Amino acid sequence: MIATKSIVDVIRERTSVKTGYIDKEVSQELILSLLENAVWAPTHGVREPWRFIFVSGERKEAFIETILQCHPVNNHENVRSKFDNVPAFLVVVMNEDPRQKVWEEDFAATSCMLQNLQLLAWNQDLGMVWKTPNHIYDPKFRHALGVEGGEKIVGVLNIGYFDKEIVAKKARKRVKPAEKMSAF
Repeated sequence: MIATKSIVDVIRERTSVKTGYIDKEVSQELILSLLENAVWAPTHGVREPWRFIFVSGERKEAFIETILQCHPVNNHENVRSKFDNVPAFLVVVMNEDPRQKVWEEDFAATSCMLQNLQLLAWNQDLGMVWKTPNHIYDPKFRHALGVEGGEKIVGVLNIGYFDKEIVAKKARKRVKPAEKMSAF
């Protein structure tokens, strides 16, 4: 895959895409091709502590139904509205090592890999938002997805092609690093 923009441009332009998805399929093959490069993130001891569950197309409705089982019935319509327009999901799971240092290293590595994935996707005009909703901790959701004890759902990525005009209107700014740096 050849980058069409500079890495600086991609880093500065990428934003979380929460709404404005267009009706265009996101294929598992595309996500796998992005992951082929994303997994080159730094990973302590090359443990590569992650695995992935991809959901789109005909499996999307069953996935949403699984989410709804974790919420009160009177809130189903509101919850469903957050997922109906999302073309695809990627659930990211990591091994949970009982040793705190290893757990933190694995979480950091998984987070780096996820940032790589989001940057690579952005370069392909594919939007994502990394979500950590309450249902990822619900045993019903974990069981339905085959998440075992000793594993953590790091998050669910909502994925889709998006209306660029909507995303372009987002206000984006960062505090200058000099304002957050001190010297010892």
